[in-house]
Amino acid sequence: MRLFLESIRLALASILANKLRSFLTLIGVIFGVVAVVGVASVIEGFFKYVNTAITNDLGANTVVLDKFGMITSYEEFIEASRRNKDITLDDYRYLQERATLAQAIGAQGQARAEAKVGGKQMPSIIVRGVTASQARIDTTQAESGRYISEADEEHSRYVALIGYAVADELFGGAPAVGREIKIDGLPFEVIGVAEEAGSVFGQSQDEFAVIPLTTLQKIWGTRISLSVSLRGNGKAGLQDLQDQARMLMRARRRLGYHDKDTFGLTTADAVNSFLKNLLATIVAVALGVTSISLVVGGIVVMNIMLVAVTERTREIGLRKSVGARRKDILWQFLVESTVLAGCGGIIGLLLAYLVKWILVTYTSVPASVPFWAVAAALLVSSGVGIVFGIYPAWKAARLDPIEAMRAE
Repeated sequence: MRLFLESIRLALASILANKLRSFLTLIGVIFGVVAVVGVASVIEGFFKYVNTAITNDLGANTVVLDKFGMITSYEEFIEASRRNKDITLDDYRYLQERATLAQAIGAQGQARAEAKVGGKQMPSIIVRGVTASQARIDTTQAESGRYISEADEEHSRYVALIGYAVADELFGGAPAVGREIKIDGLPFEVIGVAEEAGSVFGQSQDEFAVIPLTTLQKIWGTRISLSVSLRGNGKAGLQDLQDQARMLMRARRRLGYHDKDTFGLTTADAVNSFLKNLLATIVAVALGVTSISLVVGGIVVMNIMLVAVTERTREIGLRKSVGARRKDILWQFLVESTVLAGCGGIIGLLLAYLVKWILVTYTSVPASVPFWAVAAALLVSSGVGIVFGIYPAWKAARLDPIEAMRAE
């Protein structure tokens, strides 16, 4: 233990004695760590961001039935367009009567329209028509006012729960509840303003209006394919709920055992799993490419340590002449290269945190430094010092003390 601590002390003394050279030596390791941790942070932030966005969109413990489901290719989309049928209100009512594993079932349709208040307008917002039961499932909830009610749905009322951005843009921050908004030229009473959802990759999630589904169908027609959301009752797993929904829809559409589904089922877990598998190769390549800079940094460390061995030949000879063994010299230079690279790892890690803070503060790029990246940065940078310090340390340990003492 004493030998180890003494080697660290000597290593730090050597680094401090040659500050500029040590810094230039560490540039490769520093930028390598910044690159690796930076890429890992953006990837981790992206996954967390997408996971939150998908969960907020689809809902936790929720299965969504729609016409297409999760499409992964253009060919799959063309095939599904030909084979799959629209989801209708009758499908919704059928599931509502028979899906025993769901505690709530809601339906919604979607269109795009212009929103206008006086001289202010938004040319294209999302208009979602929902059933009143969707209130128990929807992640969109009213910050002020209320959600769509059964009476609104039953009487096809012209009422709307508008998004935060719509209220801010058209009403200028003034209270919007109780006021009138025109959607595609038709007057709607604002019954609520939704909580702010923010943006996903720079796209606002607050430019929408929620109206009764019956009103949506009255204006845009009944040919709009719906989506039906089923929230589990907590007694059964999400997979059981999905299996029951699939069984009921296959029975309703009289599909044979070998027939493909003519509908799609989606869950937040399935989408997240698909995205992780899709991006796994990209992640591996990105981390592999950025890791090359660490190898380059390691080569620089090895070259500098070889120079250090040459410069300190007399020191090595003197230490050997007073009793230092080969392993003592080997250990000294190996610890020095490891400490040198480790310092580069720590500096690189601090810079990576600075980069992450800049990204989060001044851009819309999501970033989150994972613990494994921190541990990997320190271990890999130290490992680089060990791997690329072995040869210089071995060369120093093999020096003949007599020849070393003669060196100038």
